[in-house]
Amino acid sequence: MTRQRLVALAIAMILSAPGLTVRAGAQGQPFAKVRVVHVPVLIFAPLYVAIERGYFTQQGIDVELIGTPGGLSSFAVLASGRAEVVIGGLGASLFNAAARGLDFKVVGPVHMERPPVSTPLVVSKKAYDSGEIRSVADLRGKKVSVNVIGSATEFWLHSALLRGGLTIDDVQLVAVNFPEVPAALANGAIAAGLLGEPLATLAEGQGQIVRLSEDFVNGIQVTAVYYSGDFIRRSPKLATGFMIAWLQASRDLYGDGYRRDDIARIVEKYTGVPAAVVKKARPPFHEPDGKMNFNDFKRLQDFFRKRGELTYDKALEPSAYIDTSFVRQAVAALGPFAAR
Repeated sequence: MTRQRLVALAIAMILSAPGLTVRAGAQGQPFAKVRVVHVPVLIFAPLYVAIERGYFTQQGIDVELIGTPGGLSSFAVLASGRAEVVIGGLGASLFNAAARGLDFKVVGPVHMERPPVSTPLVVSKKAYDSGEIRSVADLRGKKVSVNVIGSATEFWLHSALLRGGLTIDDVQLVAVNFPEVPAALANGAIAAGLLGEPLATLAEGQGQIVRLSEDFVNGIQVTAVYYSGDFIRRSPKLATGFMIAWLQASRDLYGDGYRRDDIARIVEKYTGVPAAVVKKARPPFHEPDGKMNFNDFKRLQDFFRKRGELTYDKALEPSAYIDTSFVRQAVAALGPFAAR
């Protein structure tokens, strides 16, 4: 057996730990399949850019995109070994899962919200033009939607309402999936709702909605990359490689990245939203060096505690469920980001 074959065999044995499968690349080199739970939306663009630009392939990773199996929470999916990575939001379920001791870690940021936010508070154009709703204060007592109760968008809505002198207790909170918000506004099922990009730009262009507020949060992290504990322990090099690829793609999206034709086409391929709309949408911000603010997690935990959505009493320290080592190793490999 040649030395080259021996090396390939050794690598394959390392990568073929339980939960991972290996296939051969074009040159015979092994690729480990890494299962990633995601929802095809604009804010998760680093995932799609890293796939299409070959950043994962360079790290020996073959990404398999999957939805949440069987209606399980993302954290249960990780803990049960059905996926190695989850790209998702920061909500009450994160803190409850960590308190239960489920086997996962937050390892890096996905995006941060900065004005103008990529998930604005919107109303129907008809209600706005008629004068029925012209400001956030006009929403008192009315039905207002977030996409998921107990998610970070609940915190965003609370922040938006504060700008109008209201709190989340001053409205009737309901859940409406983002794609259904324009229709719900049109038929009067809700008076206002949060609507993520690029759906907000699409609905605005079709004359369906008006942005009532889009400057209510600034710099808070609201989505994250999660690794299963098994992935971290069994495949630390792959876990670092995944983060290297993620940060490469995040850097590609820095500044006017979303305005580029090739990037917009990639987002269109994975989300189904026309590239022209992607280029017009309010872009999310992706931290090019993967920095995370622990205070953001504390703020969110405190918010959900006051909302009565946490299942435990003693506050968790971020260090209990966050592992920054993969970001540090990725930045060491890539070098600190320098804007062009």
